[in-house]
Amino acid sequence: MGTTKAAKQQKQGGVRQAHGPARDEETGEAPGVDGAPEEDGVFEADRALGADEELGAGEGLSAGEGLSAGEGLSAGETPRVGEAAEVREAHEAPRAREAAQASEAARTRAPAQTPEAAQARAAAQARAARDEEVGLDFARAWVEFPDPADDEQVFRCDLTWLTSRWSCLFGNGCQGITAGRASDGCCTLGAHFSDEDDEQRVAGHVARLTPELWQFHDVGTGRLGWTEVNDEDERQTRRWKGACIFHNRAGFAGGAGCALHLLALREGREPLETKPDVCWQVPIRRTYEWVERPDGEEVLYVSIGEYDRRGWGGGGHDLHWWCTSAPSAHGAGEPVYVSYRAELTELMGKAAYDRLAELCEQRLARGLPLVAAHPADPPADSAGR
Repeated sequence: MGTTKAAKQQKQGGVRQAHGPARDEETGEAPGVDGAPEEDGVFEADRALGADEELGAGEGLSAGEGLSAGEGLSAGETPRVGEAAEVREAHEAPRAREAAQASEAARTRAPAQTPEAAQARAAAQARAARDEEVGLDFARAWVEFPDPADDEQVFRCDLTWLTSRWSCLFGNGCQGITAGRASDGCCTLGAHFSDEDDEQRVAGHVARLTPELWQFHDVGTGRLGWTEVNDEDERQTRRWKGACIFHNRAGFAGGAGCALHLLALREGREPLETKPDVCWQVPIRRTYEWVERPDGEEVLYVSIGEYDRRGWGGGGHDLHWWCTSAPSAHGAGEPVYVSYRAELTELMGKAAYDRLAELCEQRLARGLPLVAAHPADPPADSAGR
């Protein structure tokens, strides 16, 4: 399996100020309330009326006269002075309230954030995300058993991880591997292909994606396609607007998340059939090591364990947040060896997975507390095991 590379710095889009009236994108000026034209800082409709503006020619009116309750004006009649004041007040009152509200909104509008303040806020968020995680070094319970289907292979499996209550929080509390892009989950970097066969397999499924399932279908099927070569000269899925091109953004009518994952669900397949290897294997990590035994015989040790920060290489320590170490991601009803049955079967073979499941069940049947339980799991008395 090809492992993903170190996390790279992501270009962040600006965030539009959410407070106060919207401003014209060209001039930067805020319109008046209800779009009314302004004159010398006073709305046209709010100007005071002159004494003669309401009077009919030659009329002699008493200043205190006005409309009696229920009286209206006949067509052609000119309101008297008191009547004009009432009409003017009825006309001005709503606009005066709106103008006052706009003024108050402008007064209380949050000041523009300085680059230093933005940096400090981002650093605080990063610390909060990292502070949730448990350390990488703790006691683990491992089990070894020969591969029932291959005499030259031995499986070495991390029971601490495989019996833990981890579950994927994508779209439901995931904080993302890149600050400010929680909705990307771990899709920010794109997916590196493990080999040519991996890429060709995925290509066959990409051909069945439609614009209804894939938000960026027009881009991915365009001239530049859906793959790219990264800075390490490795092929991977193309990054588009800050994340994998197959990552449908929140609000897309066809559904947020991986378009290839959605395709699998629609067709009644396991997502591991349609997605790049690294996407469906994480957070399970499979490694290989040839070991020479004391008698000179060599066997291949296949390790099945947790894909923690170290699994990403040195850059894994720079990730904004990583779920396998986060207690917020450890509260599932099923242990990993059950929820990831399909993926583990694909990685190990059915006979080996069946043996692993037996050993996991034996571990859990011994009762609580477990020896070398995962520190991110909930306490034994609330784990529901």
